[in-house]
Amino acid sequence: MTRRSCVIYATGIVCAHLLIVGIALVVAQVFQTMIHNRLKKELTLTEASRVFESWKNPPPPVYMEYYFFNVTNPEVFLAGGKAVVTQIGPYTYREYRPRENVTFLENGTKVYALNPKSFVFVPEKSRGNPEVDILRTVNIPAVAVMSELNSYSFLLRTFVSIYMKSIGVEIFMTRTVHEVLWGFKDPLLTKIHSVRPEVDEMFGLMWKKNGTHEGEFVFLTGERDYMEYGRIDTWNGLTEMSWWSSKQSNMINGTDGSVFHPLLSRKELLYIFAADLCRSIHLGYVEDVDVKGIPAYRFAPPHDVLQSPEENPTNAGFCVPAGDCLGTGVLKVSVCREGAPIVVSFPHFYQADDKYINAVDGLHPNKEEHETYLDLNPTTGVPIRACKRAQLNIILNRVPGFPETKHLNEIIFPIMFVNETATIDDDSAAQMRTLLLIVTLVSNFPLLIVGMGAILLIVLVVLVCRSRQKKNEVKRIDFTEAFHSFTTAKDETAYTQVSDKPEVEPSENNYTNQPMRNGSYIAMSPVEAQKC
Repeated sequence: MTRRSCVIYATGIVCAHLLIVGIALVVAQVFQTMIHNRLKKELTLTEASRVFESWKNPPPPVYMEYYFFNVTNPEVFLAGGKAVVTQIGPYTYREYRPRENVTFLENGTKVYALNPKSFVFVPEKSRGNPEVDILRTVNIPAVAVMSELNSYSFLLRTFVSIYMKSIGVEIFMTRTVHEVLWGFKDPLLTKIHSVRPEVDEMFGLMWKKNGTHEGEFVFLTGERDYMEYGRIDTWNGLTEMSWWSSKQSNMINGTDGSVFHPLLSRKELLYIFAADLCRSIHLGYVEDVDVKGIPAYRFAPPHDVLQSPEENPTNAGFCVPAGDCLGTGVLKVSVCREGAPIVVSFPHFYQADDKYINAVDGLHPNKEEHETYLDLNPTTGVPIRACKRAQLNIILNRVPGFPETKHLNEIIFPIMFVNETATIDDDSAAQMRTLLLIVTLVSNFPLLIVGMGAILLIVLVVLVCRSRQKKNEVKRIDFTEAFHSFTTAKDETAYTQVSDKPEVEPSENNYTNQPMRNGSYIAMSPVEAQKC
């Protein structure tokens, strides 16, 4: 066997083995299953996990941007006209949210934690100074008191109205942004506090929320099932709420929005429990995006999250009391706001009924600025970028006994909205890209084997073709040489005279005295005859 044949046979054997093994591994998904099992084991809320420290102390900076709606014509509105608002802000604060008192429960399958949040003003990311900028907005304490007294006698309401006017309390107030946000001593609440000490005399949208937490959480670590990774088990000791009018609406579903299980699918719904919204919401897949070179799935609340019960009957449970429902795009949360007529929505009533948008001039909802979304890496479930946007509103209505409200029809009035944003930092993004590269290489290793087999198959075909071509050339050369030899030999056998001597008649003496010749003409040269 020639060296060329050995090379061909060896290449064929290696090629066949690579293709068979590679295709078998691809079909069986051995490496993909192996890396997925590794991810499921690594992505758990345990001390040995690589993600545990980042869960306790999130490295990406979180920013809270506060926007306010400044009312420019309160007198016209109270007289029955249409309110005009202008958006001011953002007033941006860096949010710090480490987890404290972390304690493992039930053999490491659950973990208890508090999540206090603190805020530091960031002037370079803000538009204006909150301690200087003046804001004219709805007097929420006054409206809350009027709403609370709506079920009391007309005489009591009239008395309270007179008292409010005497201390200068009106439906609209003028304060600095800092006061409205972080608190001030309200004259009406101060009076109520003297009668009912449990009522705080201070008011602010973020009063007592700087340095405090939203409740005690117990999370599932994901040790038993990777799908349970980060899911809330209890909140303030509760497995479900009691504010709403249906069991489904009271369920505490999903995570707190900081972590999600790995190996996400585009078809699944993700659930988040939002304590500030007093409910769980779900998010659906929107599109594929890329953040700092990291592939991600974008999830956002679909339109049905805040649809009216007429459009989405499952939302009937959020009507309290039962049957007292608002339209699409808004949610009344009075049940968890001490009875105040507070309504939440997306900024500028994005995805809400037109009647809410058109009730006030100055609102311009759009997807780019007002949509809530999460960009999650599908392999690890890690949030790469997040924008949580929510708007705070209050219901204004006519209340008998309060003359200022006599021209009002029910309206959901915008107060402010917040844009909570976070994007993965550069160092974490680099680590994530490296991890995803390793996962991709390991998962696609069988394809690499198949590719090598395919390359060797091409090499094998080339070698076989060249071998056959070589054999054909050898055969042609042999035939040509044989044909050439044959024609050459034929030409050279033509008889030629080898002697110029005249022929002599043979005689008996000649035969005896001279040696025998083999003839006068031979093929190439005269040769003496061999003696017998």
